[in-house]
Amino acid sequence: MTAVAALSPPDTLVTAPDLPDGLETPCAIVDLDRLERNIARMQALADRGGVALRPHAKTHKSVRVAALQRAAGARGLTVGTIGEAEVFADAGFDDLFLAYTVWAEGEKGRRLRALHERIALRVGVDSAEGAELLGRAVAGSARPLEVLVELDSGEHRAGVTPDESVAVARAADRAGLRPIGVYTHGGHAYEAGLVAGAAADEIRVVDGAAEALRGAGFEVSVLSVGSTPTASRGVTAPATEMRPGTYAYHDRGQVWLGSCAPTDIAFWVAGTITSLAVPGQAIVDAGAKAFGRDTLRMAPGLGLLPTLPGIVRTVNDYHGYVEPLGAGRGRLGQVLPIAPNHVCPVVDHHAETIVIRGGEVVDVWPVDARGRFR
Repeated sequence: MTAVAALSPPDTLVTAPDLPDGLETPCAIVDLDRLERNIARMQALADRGGVALRPHAKTHKSVRVAALQRAAGARGLTVGTIGEAEVFADAGFDDLFLAYTVWAEGEKGRRLRALHERIALRVGVDSAEGAELLGRAVAGSARPLEVLVELDSGEHRAGVTPDESVAVARAADRAGLRPIGVYTHGGHAYEAGLVAGAAADEIRVVDGAAEALRGAGFEVSVLSVGSTPTASRGVTAPATEMRPGTYAYHDRGQVWLGSCAPTDIAFWVAGTITSLAVPGQAIVDAGAKAFGRDTLRMAPGLGLLPTLPGIVRTVNDYHGYVEPLGAGRGRLGQVLPIAPNHVCPVVDHHAETIVIRGGEVVDVWPVDARGRFR
């Protein structure tokens, strides 16, 4: 990576919370004031647009954060794996959407059936074969499993076209499932400059598929869209719900995408400068095990240190290579807040988050669904 002469906006505007003294680093920090503000803002957007907010819990993986979202008005949660669903079901969350085309074979099928029989569960599907497996997994249950057909709105990761959604819904119906709607994820919003287009694509495909499904005789009640960049612009009808996840914590990438203000990042990794031996750099103890390797199209480095200032240039397992972009490199033993480029995978590296308000520790929350990736 080529060296950067100085930070560029919006990095120059990012502000970090005051860190409490005595932190044992590396550690995950959550600023409660910012978290509460982020939750309230997205809920207000959903309420104003007349859509349900079903937050994706894959970002925070935290029962405590999910409880804050529910208290603010969220209707259910979105999860990405059966394991995440089990954690939140055990914690009393009884309305979950598993937004993934689960291959429900063997033990996964048995676990999915157990969830279906104790909570209100919806699952994604985008193939006749996947629908058949889901149907077998829940055959004989007291009620049919509700499914949403996944649509590709431009990310080209998974999902079918609106025209193809009818065949998938029919296969689900034959398998004994209950198709109730469609969902999509405008993940191409994360490419620089494509947020508005991705938001329009989400609405276009769910509207088109709903029309096709209704024409084929299906009752369609759920048109679900979601990504933090697109949801942050506001979602309205014909969508009925939105599923952003990153918004609770935000990150450096969301600042660059315009999803939040530079003062909204609620999740930070605290790292200590452990070496200044090599000229032109500082080493912090937040390496790949505590941080991450995600890059951004828009900005250099793996993360931002606004108080130095500097960027995390690269990481080894236990070393973060900091490239200072100001007059100094900091001092040995200095604890620095680091904003990750992409918060979701970084959260899963930590067993707990230290919750602060006004620079003081107020609680420690477990990352309840950490490592539940299947």
